[in-house]
Amino acid sequence: MKTAHAHFVFRALADPTRRAIFEELTRQGEQTVHALTDFAGVSQPAVSKHLTVLKRAKLVGHRREGRETHYRAQPDALAPMVDWLRDYGVFWRNRFDRLEAVLERMDVAGVDGESAGGAVADEECLDTRR
Repeated sequence: MKTAHAHFVFRALADPTRRAIFEELTRQGEQTVHALTDFAGVSQPAVSKHLTVLKRAKLVGHRREGRETHYRAQPDALAPMVDWLRDYGVFWRNRFDRLEAVLERMDVAGVDGESAGGAVADEECLDTRR
């Protein structure tokens, strides 16, 4: 389900260390856990735990090469977050457009806001169902 996957992506990237690890993999490409430990400045077990969360969210992939594991960013996994942000962008643009229309009607009706349309305008601003 898209919403559930978006939840994992947001949760994984909510932590600043995980975000930094993901960004480092995105910028620098594939790296070992040792290189990521040096970059993150935390212990290797902590980096491994962060990588596990990123893998569950499908933000990071890995491959084994001998005794080392190489990690790589999978930025396509950000799609659910991008979709969520786009949906809310549309929602807020519509809300601001409606607010602008109400303010313009109030401006035309007069500054005192006591016109017949004033009460309707106030109700429209407060109605979150639209």
